[in-house]
Amino acid sequence: MAALLSRPVPRIRDRSPWTNEYDPPLEDGVLPSTKLRTMESLANDIFDGYREMYYEGGAVSVYFWDLDEPAFAACVLFKKDVETKIKGLNAGNWDAIHVVEVKPSGKKADYKLTSTVMLRVAVDHHVKKDHKGALNLSGSLTRQREQTMSADDPQSHVANMGRMVEEMENQMRDALQTIYFGKTKTVVNGLFKAQGAAEEERKKELQRSLQAEMKK
Repeated sequence: MAALLSRPVPRIRDRSPWTNEYDPPLEDGVLPSTKLRTMESLANDIFDGYREMYYEGGAVSVYFWDLDEPAFAACVLFKKDVETKIKGLNAGNWDAIHVVEVKPSGKKADYKLTSTVMLRVAVDHHVKKDHKGALNLSGSLTRQREQTMSADDPQSHVANMGRMVEEMENQMRDALQTIYFGKTKTVVNGLFKAQGAAEEERKKELQRSLQAEMKK
């Protein structure tokens, strides 16, 4: 056991999507084809502008790799951490992973997008002066979409993937804010109320009864 603990941890070799080089250097490392490398460079520039516009900071990396000819795939990675405490938000981070599988066919292509968003927030929770505490929320959401669009050059593929990722992120952001976190906030507020959760449920039951009577 002591020998295993003293053994040095191997360093992971990563390929930079900007320089197309491995760090540390790797002679036989897998590299994208020339065509995909051109799209990879273009995608990194475009999504860097997208990152600045939507995230106002953070980091983004885009990787392309070959599949069975003529198909290929790409992965767009976003990461944003809360840098300073603002509006009761103590800490938080957003990680988005978008994997796109592309199958060109003539002047069109089939796109299959799988998106996963992982979100974590730590906030101050104040219901009343005598009800204070910390609230930590975390979770993930995965969505998938398939679409066929016109694409007759590398720039078209990058543009199509950009539109799909933008639409998907907007929908997932709305879902997280209105459904998941909105519902969680309602539940937590109910638990912190002075009347308690039982009283809150009694009010809801009364409301449902009144609605049922009005329908009659």
